[in-house]
Amino acid sequence: MGTGKSRIGRAAAERLGWRFADSDREIVIQAGKSIAEIFAVEGEPRFRAIERTVIAALAAHPKSAVIATGGGALADEDNFQVLKQAGVILCLAARPEVIAARLARSGEARPKLLEGGRPMLERIVELLAERAASYARADATIDTSDLTIDEAAERLVATFRALRERQCEPSA
Repeated sequence: MGTGKSRIGRAAAERLGWRFADSDREIVIQAGKSIAEIFAVEGEPRFRAIERTVIAALAAHPKSAVIATGGGALADEDNFQVLKQAGVILCLAARPEVIAARLARSGEARPKLLEGGRPMLERIVELLAERAASYARADATIDTSDLTIDEAAERLVATFRALRERQCEPSA
């Protein structure tokens, strides 16, 4: 969260001529309520179950897409495997203080940041540490801390293309 995945993902999809899908947006549509409401009323396990279903459907779509997922999606082994089979996994990252500033500007409720009642920056650092191993499994990571949306989208597309070329090289 707060790395720019929705805006950067949309810009990258446009550059590639692909569709863009945001799993969090699709979860809200499918559930008929906000993510904060799902967490509050039904709990995180229910949210994760919906997320698994949504990500599987997005990854199975026949048209190529840039899929933005929530911050905890890659921690789920099923999500990781489905996304890995579908294509390249690129992780967007940012320094904790940059994430905190971006989230403070957004004003959007973030259920995972409210856990434990700690200051936002402290909770962001904690979440990043908890998810570090999951994020490390991505094919590449792009730090968006000091990039504009356009710069980050260009870097994402260039990284994707370089990884695809490497995957398609003939073996010796």
